[in-house]
Amino acid sequence: MVRGSGRADTWLIVLGQSSQALGMGGIALFLPLIREDLGLSFAQAGQLAAIATLVYALMQVPAGWLTDRYSPKLLFCVGVVGTNAMALAFAVLHPYGWLLAVQAVSGLFRSLIFAPGMMLIREQFPADRKATAMGLYVAGGFASSVLLNTLGPLVVGPLGWRWLFVIFGATGVLWAVLYHRVGTDPHREPGSFPRFTEIRRLFGHPALWLIGVIQFARLATAQGLAFWLPSYLVAEHDMSLSGAGAIAAVSALITAPSNLLGGWLSDRLGRPLLVITVALAALCASLAVLPLVDGVVPLLLVIGVNALFVQLYFGPLFGVGLHYLGQRTAGFSSGFGNFCANAGGFAAISALGTIKDSTGSFTLGFQLLAGLYAAALLAVLALTRTSPLTEPPATAQAPTGPVTSPAPDPGAGR
Repeated sequence: MVRGSGRADTWLIVLGQSSQALGMGGIALFLPLIREDLGLSFAQAGQLAAIATLVYALMQVPAGWLTDRYSPKLLFCVGVVGTNAMALAFAVLHPYGWLLAVQAVSGLFRSLIFAPGMMLIREQFPADRKATAMGLYVAGGFASSVLLNTLGPLVVGPLGWRWLFVIFGATGVLWAVLYHRVGTDPHREPGSFPRFTEIRRLFGHPALWLIGVIQFARLATAQGLAFWLPSYLVAEHDMSLSGAGAIAAVSALITAPSNLLGGWLSDRLGRPLLVITVALAALCASLAVLPLVDGVVPLLLVIGVNALFVQLYFGPLFGVGLHYLGQRTAGFSSGFGNFCANAGGFAAISALGTIKDSTGSFTLGFQLLAGLYAAALLAVLALTRTSPLTEPPATAQAPTGPVTSPAPDPGAGR
């Protein structure tokens, strides 16, 4: 599926993007150890991830605009190097206030990875495999999570969590240096970037906001549950850190190929909204049931269902955004969608820790996440009744930049 000359570019993009998952995932996995080491409450520990997610979310729209205007390769490399440099800083600093500051700066650099990387990897695939490309883009992050959750509990004893963060950061910097040497920027015609009037029209189109609602629900669970799952299993099901890590690893192992499966199904069927609807319904049901199950086997089944569908609709959802909102503003609209997604991630990470401290349980938090998916299903229904944004006459003949073909028609559910 990948063009022959772009295979090295593709895998280095995936590896660079996935390196950020080690730092975020490391905090989630080793949170019981970090809390003990630093003497933190659940709410304080949640803020270590939440502050990075908040800054990352706030920077998504500016990062999307920069991607449409400047070199996505340069932005991507700066983002990967900066993010992993902050992982190194997290390893050597001790005061809680400094760690919060490091996490905030990490969120700033992480924001320069997503939209540029999405644009770069789309260029490596043919026009009818764009959703597959976007699924592959995030699949590497879940592959990293499998590695982390499988080996992390085994090596954290002899090495300590701080040395593991040194390894994570150094590896990520290496991928960025390699990609800077061999990677290529997409070809752009002069003046191909979107004008302010085009961006202003986006905010008046309902599809931007409906997709934003779906994105908010998507990452609220993808990040909220992933961050707190090890702590949930340890605190409420009396599991060991190794056992919780093994379950988190299996969960990531299921999620990684589901990214590709969702993109492939969307491209194959030409009905991305159908893929999105099925995934949202399954997630709503699994989160509603999760606090009610008892016993290891039922618990694993519910977690497995959630893992299968939580990222299944990632590629289709961004493909729908391209269809409804156009190609010239792809970086900006993708950045806005990812802003909404990470606002959901920030809210979920913060709320779940606070709810656990207040009620002694994660139950209410999981029920609220199920309600978010119900709202997202209503947004999909409204989206099927919405027409795509038409290009203004002044820009209808303008070069389309690095994206060469429109996304498949998301006619599902009409």
